[in-house]
Amino acid sequence: MLRELARTHILLTREVIRTQCRIKALYRSRGVSTTGQTIYSPAYRDEWLAKLPSSCRPSALLLGTQLDALRALKKDADQQLVAESHRHPISGLLETCPGMGPLRVAMMIPVIITPERFRTARQLWSYSGLGIVMRSSSDYVQTESGWKWAPVLKTRGLTRRFNHTLKDVFKGAATTVITKPAGCPLRDDYHRLLEAGTKPNLAKLTLARKLAATFLAMWKHEEVYDPARHRK
Repeated sequence: MLRELARTHILLTREVIRTQCRIKALYRSRGVSTTGQTIYSPAYRDEWLAKLPSSCRPSALLLGTQLDALRALKKDADQQLVAESHRHPISGLLETCPGMGPLRVAMMIPVIITPERFRTARQLWSYSGLGIVMRSSSDYVQTESGWKWAPVLKTRGLTRRFNHTLKDVFKGAATTVITKPAGCPLRDDYHRLLEAGTKPNLAKLTLARKLAATFLAMWKHEEVYDPARHRK
């Protein structure tokens, strides 16, 4: 049931995003700037409808009604998903991990199922799309005697074969940790990397990998998150 509720949550989330894109596309097609989030709010709907010509207002109103219905369904799906997740005792323990709230933990449990699937954190990184790989092309060069293999400069990047749900969860958790106030060890590590000259996207990747390793260790040893141990 938890797995099916997670699939429904993903489906409704995608439908909400698609409807929001359709609403903004309708306004932009008429030359209306759509900055901000008030365009989706029912409280500001009349104000936004007044910016459209009369021929487009019925369509915008229908899309707004659809968005309200989808948001209500998504909220109900979130509540059911979290309630089903709390039937598993491990969920309360995993929710203590920084950036991993009840909804993200509920999305992770039916995907990972058991932490014993991954011997080390490196396997989880690769499965979550956070593993570093080297890519190359034209490994053979043409010489006077024919084609021969020669070492070429390889491009570093993330693996392209991964579970999208896990990557979204860990990247979202990293974004949440970044916005926390000073004093959080992982957030301090992120800013320490920035001060050392690391690019923001690479520092965020490092933080996501740390969160994945921490999450896996907590699940394997069934321990709550201890900031003091991380600082040590």
